[in-house]
Amino acid sequence: MAVNGNKVQHYKTIAQTCYGANILYLILHIVYLIFFLIAKANILVYINAGIIAFYLLCFLLIKRRKYYYYALLCGNVFFAFVSVSAIMLGFNSGFQLHLIGLCVVSFFTSYFSKRRRIGGSILWVILSFGIFITLYFVCKNNPPYYFIDSWMETTLFIIHSLFVFGFVAVYLVIFLRYAFSLEKKIMNESRTDELTQINNRYGLYDYFEETSDKANLVLALFDIDDFKKINDTYGHVTGDYVLKEVARLASTKVEDGFICRYGGEEFVFVLDNHKNDVVKKLEFFKEVIQNTTFEFNGVVLKITVTIGASKFNNNFTLERWVEEADKKMYQGKNSGKDKVVF
Repeated sequence: MAVNGNKVQHYKTIAQTCYGANILYLILHIVYLIFFLIAKANILVYINAGIIAFYLLCFLLIKRRKYYYYALLCGNVFFAFVSVSAIMLGFNSGFQLHLIGLCVVSFFTSYFSKRRRIGGSILWVILSFGIFITLYFVCKNNPPYYFIDSWMETTLFIIHSLFVFGFVAVYLVIFLRYAFSLEKKIMNESRTDELTQINNRYGLYDYFEETSDKANLVLALFDIDDFKKINDTYGHVTGDYVLKEVARLASTKVEDGFICRYGGEEFVFVLDNHKNDVVKKLEFFKEVIQNTTFEFNGVVLKITVTIGASKFNNNFTLERWVEEADKKMYQGKNSGKDKVVF
């Protein structure tokens, strides 16, 4: 389920980014069209009208999830457009600045592609740099095809600068939000026991580090008595069922504490003892397990648990705290099992 969730988020991010970029570029080319009409740059008017039609058709590509083809076509069309526009209106108009933004898009596309190869992105950067430098020398040694007023040249340069900086920032924000979301999911999954879907021991480490006030806390370690016999007699599938049910009961019957599967058939509670009621809670849980009938594939089981509990000491590390609870638990094991030792 987590994998499917990641895939949905993955494609959702790509789709939203493509739609957003397409709308943004469509608006930009409409602005260009107005500028070109004012400047009476007829060739660029015709080219730009064709590109606007192209971006409208691109919505169909995005809708059909042809994200790679969309990125490839847009990249090449825009390469051609900025090159022609810079030559016709001059280097100071700033069209070549878009090449910087396209480099960011190329790496973004590589990350979200199935192959995840950066070779194509590096090639794209080299190509962009080559075109950028070429445009500089071509424009330096040749007058622009269309001469535009100084205010229009300055306005175009500012628009391009704002657009490229904003474009890069937006793409990086999208990428970071996706990365943070993915990192959070990975962290949650790495702290969750796959079988029982409760915290694992790494979740316990995090809980210990994040909890500043531990003065009244009690750590209780418990395991299922004679669990090995269940596995040996009825098989590991039955044993897994028992573990999942014990985890479910621990989560639902002792709601105000931290619970994790520490390993194997061992579980940990961390409970607040401010009302000195921890023993009552643990006795209650022990009786819940004792009175529960576990049924699976025709097998009917009655099980018990032995619990050892230790109050936090300021000198305790987590390992030492668990060790103290473990000693108490084995006192209970050695004196008949199905007990709470505090």
